[in-house]
Formats: sequence, structure tokens, C-alpha cells
Amino acid sequence: MKEILLAGSVSTVLALFLTPVFIRILAKRGYGQMIRDDGPTTHHVKRGTPTMGGVVLIVASVTGYLSSHLINEVKISASALLVIGLVLGLGAVGFLDDWLKIVKQRSLGLTGWQKLTGQAVVAALFAIFGLRFKDRFKLTPISLHLSTVRDTSLTLGAIVVVIWVIFLVLGTSNGVNLTDGLDGLASGTSIMTLLAFVLIGVWEFRQSCGLSESTVALTKCYQVRDPLDLAVLAASFAGACAGFLWWNTSPAKIFMGDVGSLSLGGAIAGFAITLRTELLLIALGGLFVIITMSVIIQRLYFKASGGKRVFRMAPLQHHFELLGWGEVTIVIRFWIIAGLSVAAGLGLFYAQWVSS
Repeated sequence: MKEILLAGSVSTVLALFLTPVFIRILAKRGYGQMIRDDGPTTHHVKRGTPTMGGVVLIVASVTGYLSSHLINEVKISASALLVIGLVLGLGAVGFLDDWLKIVKQRSLGLTGWQKLTGQAVVAALFAIFGLRFKDRFKLTPISLHLSTVRDTSLTLGAIVVVIWVIFLVLGTSNGVNLTDGLDGLASGTSIMTLLAFVLIGVWEFRQSCGLSESTVALTKCYQVRDPLDLAVLAASFAGACAGFLWWNTSPAKIFMGDVGSLSLGGAIAGFAITLRTELLLIALGGLFVIITMSVIIQRLYFKASGGKRVFRMAPLQHHFELLGWGEVTIVIRFWIIAGLSVAAGLGLFYAQWVSS
């Protein structure tokens, strides 16, 4: 377990001290955030704030994970490498989007379809490679079965799994992206979800079918490849988010940008898929789901009603801004919702184990 503490500590320290250095570099080059003119007027003061802080998140996370393995001479797992590959791929899509915004000096970088296509290609590659690389127990990083709190008996088949993984990755990465609208909201919420995956990974490792000896454990053991190493990687991402949050909290000195939100969402989806907790992601990422649904409801109702709106503005956090709530108030209350959702998700995960 010392790998988990080491990875989390290293990534936290790196993010904490690298972020201000990155801020100075970005500010010197004039790489600032562009703000939508149709958004809340309180956001106009944020124009020019350095963006693309997700680069630091990725560097700190990967470095923290690798350092824990180099120091303890632990083998890097295929599952963790796949999640890192997913993060890097989505981070590249987000980086291109952020870069185009800066170059064109507007709030739109890639078009919606260009961004979705890039995300889908990365997710498809993650799924295809994840169905390969069997270990000595003939387990692959990604299962052919649909999972809730563990694999179910429902077999999807390779093609359906690839499509399902694309759906999960696109939904989660864009959910985090939509949540990243207020200072510290996405990074703080992500910490809670990532820490949940640390606990799930450790528990699955302790109750692994390859380690279980008791009759009770054998009937409920987990057939998951590399759960402990995935917990180490999740701790590294959580630590990086914590270090970054120090500078991202209101008033933010830097934004994570799409390079950060898409890669973080990809990491969360990757952990849910490789730890066999796909549908549990609805609870663990409850706030992301709520905010995404607010956008979907707004658009559908707008089209169906001929221009009427359910919310004053979507995503949901901006609706409350226009109602007069302070930014810090919204962030803290949304963090409470996220924490309760994560607690409910962990409760469902553990309840399945103790139930007869």
C-alpha cells in the first residue's frame, strides 16, 4: 500500500509547485482563457486567466505513478498503461481545442463534431487494446461483460463492448468538461470520485479471486486485472488534482482547460471500466451526471417548445449564478452533492459484498 501513499504524495507536491511555474510561463506568452460573451457577466473578469493547466495535472499524475514504481521496483501493469494512454489521447484532443482558442482568440476551438470524433477514436483504441493482453489468470484489462458493482453474467461481445466503452468515455469526459465552469468545481469533484476508485481498487485486490482463501470470499471474490495498481494510479490523479486545486480555487490563478477536463473525465471512465464498476459510475460521478442532464434537458426542451428554457442557462451551475448565488457558494454546495453521491456509490459497492 505504500505505493499508493507515495504516488499520491509525489503528484500532489509536483502539481502544487509546478502549477505556479506554468502560470508564469503562460502569462508571459499571453495564453489566457477566452470567455463567452453570452455567459454570466461575472465571468468577464476571468478573461485572460492562464489556461491549459491540465498539462500540469497530466504530468504530475503520470510522474507520481511512475515514481512509486521506480522507487519500490514494482512492475507497471497493462491496465494502468491503458488508462494512461486514454488520458494522454483525450488530453491531446483537449490541448488542440485549447490551442485553437488561444490562436484564434475566441471561445470556440474545435467544432463539436471534431472534438467528439477525436474522443471516439481514442476511446475505441482504448477498448480494442483493453480486450487484449491476458494475464496468467486469462483476464484482460477490459471485460466482455457488463458491470455494475462487479461483472454481471451479461456478455456483450467485442463489438458491443467497444461501442459501450466509447459511450462511457464520451459521456464522462464531456460531463467533466461541462462541470468545469466555476473555479475549483471540476477539480474538487474529481478528487472525491478518484479517491473512491482508490478504495474500490484496494478492496478488490484484498478480495481478489487469486488471493481469497475462505469459502465466503471465493463466492464473492473479484475477477479484476491489476486492481491495486489501478488504485495507485487513481491516487496519483487525486493527488495531482489536490495540488492543482490550491491554485484553481476561487479566484482561480489558472484554469485546467479542455486538456484537463477531457483527460480527467477519461481517467474516471477508464477506472470505472477497468475496475468493473461501469454502471456504478452513475453514482460515483453523480454531479457530472446531473450537470450533463441539465444541458440535455435544456436543449431538448428548447427545440420542442420553440425556444423556451427550463433553466436560465445551462450547464446547471450557471443557472444558479444567474439566480444570484455566489460562485463559492455554488461550488461548495455542489461539492456536497458530489460527496453524497460518492458516498452512495461506495455504499452500493460495499452493500453488494455484505448482502447474502
